[in-house]
Amino acid sequence: MAEVLQMPKNTAGIKTAIDVLKQQFGERLQTGQSVREQHGHTTTWLENQPPDAVVFARSTQDVSDIVKVCATHNVPLIPFGTGTSLEGHVNAPSGGISLDLMQMDKVLRVHEGDLNCVVQPGVTREDLNTHLRASGLFFPIDPGANASLGGMAATNASGTNAVRYGTMKDNVIAVEAVMADGRIIRTASRAKKTSAGYDMTRLLVGSEGTLGVITEVTLRLQGIPEAMRAARCTFPSVKAATEAVMATIQYGVPVARIELLDEMCVQAANGYSKLGLPEGRPMLLLEFHGSEASVAEQVEMFQDIAGEYGGDGFQAAETPEARSALWQARHDMYWAMLAFRPGCAGVASDVCVPISRLAEAVVAAQEKAAEMNIIAPIVGHVGDGNFHASPLVDKSDPAEVARVEEYLGWLSDLAISMDGTCTGEHGIGQGKMTYLTKELGAATDFMGAIKAALDPQNILNPGKILRLP
Repeated sequence: MAEVLQMPKNTAGIKTAIDVLKQQFGERLQTGQSVREQHGHTTTWLENQPPDAVVFARSTQDVSDIVKVCATHNVPLIPFGTGTSLEGHVNAPSGGISLDLMQMDKVLRVHEGDLNCVVQPGVTREDLNTHLRASGLFFPIDPGANASLGGMAATNASGTNAVRYGTMKDNVIAVEAVMADGRIIRTASRAKKTSAGYDMTRLLVGSEGTLGVITEVTLRLQGIPEAMRAARCTFPSVKAATEAVMATIQYGVPVARIELLDEMCVQAANGYSKLGLPEGRPMLLLEFHGSEASVAEQVEMFQDIAGEYGGDGFQAAETPEARSALWQARHDMYWAMLAFRPGCAGVASDVCVPISRLAEAVVAAQEKAAEMNIIAPIVGHVGDGNFHASPLVDKSDPAEVARVEEYLGWLSDLAISMDGTCTGEHGIGQGKMTYLTKELGAATDFMGAIKAALDPQNILNPGKILRLP
């Protein structure tokens, strides 16, 4: 199993902070083993490192009060949303307090005329879109899991719609946050653009809870398209499928989603979601948004491109139910892959490369896995060069664990060597700290300086992103 960072623990300070918070929050502070382990939960193979206590906030003022107690007693504070992150973001390597934000779950304001809204961090993306349905608006960022919007902002999440609508950093207008000393700040107004000072919004988006605790998010919304059509198309090889993706993007076809499933993923989806997809060949899943005329034009353009690369079996999902079933199967892929090799753990990597290197990178990842005797299905948001090779590993087999660790390191190095990144959307957390310096070099020194300036005690989610003394 991959090792995680071990850090010194301020046992006395933690005990005092728990006593103070217990007096202030009563039953909203919990120290039971099961709730602590749940809040150290990670959906990857990193070791669970539970906090010493969990406190449930209901307001920004609650968060400020909790942060002030932790600052006074020099106690680590780990923000927690739905717990769906994949790189150990919610682990507590030096103990401390887990700050659960899921009771802060209100959609505060919807400004339909301005195409934006303000939400608390515990609102999930599905809850928000349910709330917006009658307005004719929707929030497009879809990481698959029903993640909290605060957590999505903290990790700069993206997902299947990123090829058209961008990532969280493109869709967050402003945040309210509690800083390491307990002060509450707002990073921007709702204006469409601003030149007012440093871009604190982008600094906090993607900071993984290490610079501040996000307590409100102002989000950009989109109008629900007049027409939406999903489709699938098979290809003779992963190389042909990824080359078709590259051509589609380079020709400017404005696809909303374009997802790759390799042969193993297609088989896993059939077994788990009972879709009856044609097996034995890789497949692209697509979605087109726009007017009826523009969607028809996009479909025709894609079919012409796909035909040049051997694509066939193009089939549209004509009803909303069929479209939902197709994308639900894609979102269930993690669980489908686990069922593909029962009893094994799944490790979801997420490298991203320039679109011109995509085919080369995906083929290399497939070939390396085969060479190392690793079962690693590949699925990806390939419209923006982001793909996931997900080894299925028997953790009771030390030799296999070592091979998988070597493979994941090789994959990150490959992406970096192609002028790509070791993480397209999952974030650094604990799992990818080694590769951040390889990727960004001396820039990480300046990240450390920012962390030291904003959180001099290193109490906000310590042991994530950067290895600090």
